[in-house]
Amino acid sequence: MSIFKQTNYILLVSIVLLSYACSSTKRIMVEFPQKPKNEISQDIQSLLIVNRAVDNTYTDLSADSLQRIFYKKDFQLDTVINDLTAADTTIKVLGQLLFESGRFDYVIPENRFLRASRNAFFANAMDWQEVKELCDLYQTDAVVAVDMFETQVATNLEDETVFDPLQGVFVSAVGAQMVVVYNVLFRVYDPVQQQVVVREAFKDTLLWENTAFDVRSLFTDFTPVKQALTEAGIAVALDFSDKISTSWRSEYRVIFDKGSTALKESALLTNDGDWTPAIEAWQNIASDSGSKSEKSKALFNLAVACEIQGDIDCAIQYALESYNTAYHPVTYQYLELLESRKKQQKNNTK
Repeated sequence: MSIFKQTNYILLVSIVLLSYACSSTKRIMVEFPQKPKNEISQDIQSLLIVNRAVDNTYTDLSADSLQRIFYKKDFQLDTVINDLTAADTTIKVLGQLLFESGRFDYVIPENRFLRASRNAFFANAMDWQEVKELCDLYQTDAVVAVDMFETQVATNLEDETVFDPLQGVFVSAVGAQMVVVYNVLFRVYDPVQQQVVVREAFKDTLLWENTAFDVRSLFTDFTPVKQALTEAGIAVALDFSDKISTSWRSEYRVIFDKGSTALKESALLTNDGDWTPAIEAWQNIASDSGSKSEKSKALFNLAVACEIQGDIDCAIQYALESYNTAYHPVTYQYLELLESRKKQQKNNTK
């Protein structure tokens, strides 16, 4: 077995064993932060989000008006649609995603569609004086600009033959397909370094399709073009957020919650997510308890608290102390998991 496979095997087994630990433990769900693929300097904590791609070719037709354009072409149309709602959705959703990641604060100004000179494809880079003035005005560290935002919609409607299981025969039907292709460019402007610290381009395709026995039934359930464009705007925001913001991975851990009254009560303190009083209680038990078993359990809980706070070395230290104080099978399993996580962290920094 390769080192990589062996490490992941041990990690998987440890997680499973911890998930089904003995009845003296309490199973909890915790979240661990994951660094983004394109990490921005910690000097940048707040972002101004604007759009420099919107120009006078953009419209904001209602859902019904936009849908009629496609119906008049018998839902056989392939065209570029510059939709203001889709572009604005990207900005708004991106701000929420970046904030919810816990990594950034953000500002979306009322006048968020900025005029920009452009070449044939996207807006030219911002002037650094403009970047500085915007950051000073809105008290942010950098500017995130959507410097290209293009959406193309292609639809198709055709007759089909499908099997009707109720009748046991093939019958005539009608099928519709809709594709939205988006092509978007983001830049992050740092006024201090006077550098574009992030430049990310995204091009992807979203597909909707459905089949029904008649056209009326088909389009009763089919996604409207306006909604599809809005969903494309959301997909764009998700793409970029994944690149620059912290993501979170959920895993199960256990803590000891059986034994003395102090151990039981301290475990209950974690129910509302506030670990500070629980940590203080476990530290007191670990230093004052005359029972090696009780002390070992408190030390184990402190190890879990350290891991949740992102300090793997601290977690290993407490887990080793717990293991050496009194033996619990779950402690050995947890030490294997921690050592595996530490190896993975080292590999990720290479």
